[in-house]
Amino acid sequence: MKLFYSPGACSLGIHVILEEIGKPYELSLVALKDGAQHKPDFVAVNPKSKVPALDRGDGGRVLTEFTAIAFWLGKANPAANLIPADLDGEARCVEMLDYAAGTIHPQGFTRQFRPANFTAREEDQPKVVEQGKALAAKYFDTLDKTWAGGTWALESGYSVADAALFYVEYWAARRSGMTLPPAPAAHLAAMLERPAVRRALEQEGLAA
Repeated sequence: MKLFYSPGACSLGIHVILEEIGKPYELSLVALKDGAQHKPDFVAVNPKSKVPALDRGDGGRVLTEFTAIAFWLGKANPAANLIPADLDGEARCVEMLDYAAGTIHPQGFTRQFRPANFTAREEDQPKVVEQGKALAAKYFDTLDKTWAGGTWALESGYSVADAALFYVEYWAARRSGMTLPPAPAAHLAAMLERPAVRRALEQEGLAA
């Protein structure tokens, strides 16, 4: 397998999952800050021009989109126990994946990191950033109030959903200077103690 990633991007969550699985994989750097996602060599890999992308190593098409990659990795590697075995648990796992990657990420953090995507007026960009911070705080507060797991996001235990939550929590604490509410803060602390997480951070040159 080969993961196309950029250090500290949402691909970090997939990197963590690969480390949890423990099977051989390669990393292929896509320097987003340099616009590498728009260059022909990467567009040939992923026409969507974003990470993560996963070459599964089975001769099939490259898999894209965080939720799809996380779900596939979990289902394709049942021994790692990263997807709940029952239908309700599986649905709750996808629910949490989608909330992290489909709501918290774009609405809370893309607004902060790429405000120009949301307004053509440069003078309005600070307002977009503040809106992103407010939305992210709201989403984490919702997580805190509805937290159904213990240490991990799901009642069934550790899963790919934890890796998805980890990367947005990491962004909040390390990039945005946010103070997470109790449940997400405890979750981030627990994630930072996992060897797989620490290995992924080290490989990407990020602080634990």
